[in-house]
Amino acid sequence: NKIALGHHFDDVIETNLMSMLYSGAVRTMMPKVKSTSCPGMELIRPLYYVHEADIKRWRDDNGLYFIQCACKFTETCSTCHTDGTTDSKRLEVKKLIARLAETNSQVPGNIFHALENVNLDTVLKYKQAGEEHTFLEQY
Repeated sequence: NKIALGHHFDDVIETNLMSMLYSGAVRTMMPKVKSTSCPGMELIRPLYYVHEADIKRWRDDNGLYFIQCACKFTETCSTCHTDGTTDSKRLEVKKLIARLAETNSQVPGNIFHALENVNLDTVLKYKQAGEEHTFLEQY
């Protein structure tokens, strides 16, 4: 009753930043999600807290070769095309995070922890269970 995906820590922060920059929303991949189309089925991301560099190091230390990712964006996959041959927004965000981390190594962790540190008293508008709320409700 579980489908395990290979999304990792870097995917989480890249997706969050992409949502903010290109969709105007704060969203992230959750580590566990109940299926809306298959009752009783759950989607899990067991590598949620594992950094991409650690996965690559483990792969290399064990002489493994990963197959090309199967996501619907494979042709613009940032893991598959790190040579700049793609105009992937994910690769653009991945490079932005890396540039920022050059001067502040805390940036990737801070992006991740911002998702755990939301103070609803300082948010203009949010949705919960499909219902929209605004700061104006307090006035």
